[in-house]
Amino acid sequence: MKIGIIGAGNIGGNLTRRLTALGHEVAVANSRGPETLKALVDETGATAVTVPEAARGAQVVVVTVPLKNVPDLPAGLLDGAAEGVAVIDTGNYYPKERDGRIDAIEDGGLTESRWTEQHIGHRVVKVFNGTYAQDLLERPRPAGDPERLAVPVASDDEAAKRVIRALVDELGFDTVDAGGIDESWRQQPATPVYGLRAGVEAVTRALAEASPERPAAHKA
Repeated sequence: MKIGIIGAGNIGGNLTRRLTALGHEVAVANSRGPETLKALVDETGATAVTVPEAARGAQVVVVTVPLKNVPDLPAGLLDGAAEGVAVIDTGNYYPKERDGRIDAIEDGGLTESRWTEQHIGHRVVKVFNGTYAQDLLERPRPAGDPERLAVPVASDDEAAKRVIRALVDELGFDTVDAGGIDESWRQQPATPVYGLRAGVEAVTRALAEASPERPAAHKA
């Protein structure tokens, strides 16, 4: 598949490494410009592009930038993407450490991914937001392996969810359907599933045990 990755930090960089190794055509962008991605491009064979170019023709787009930077993404970012593009959102809200207060999340009750959807104008698939970046490189396992990790996947777009669950399986991880984006609070920071390294059964249980109340440590 043709895949655009916006954000070349730990998650974006390691997804670039894995997806190119699997034979996908990957274009990667960051806020500092293509020239700053030379080392990653030399390592992986991905193509460095500008952020407005990242989604062009892409069947999958990964948005993996700090939440506070989502409003700075260019308008019409997905206009040139392939029809039916599936958009991955790996974002998390860290009001104290990084993002500052976002009123629509704090007061409006929006999930982090619903807020992101409103800014980019497209439905998203929330996945890998609670995954350790290094696990993308070190913890893939074949289907059926008892040590295979599972990750929750939430989206209102069932077709996109199927595409992304298949891609996650290809990357070496199981998935658990975590419902729609309004239910994606179950996998936000400070929930039982966030950062959980476990299989399908434990991830399913952790999602069920989540509380919608955002802990004080994760409020602005």
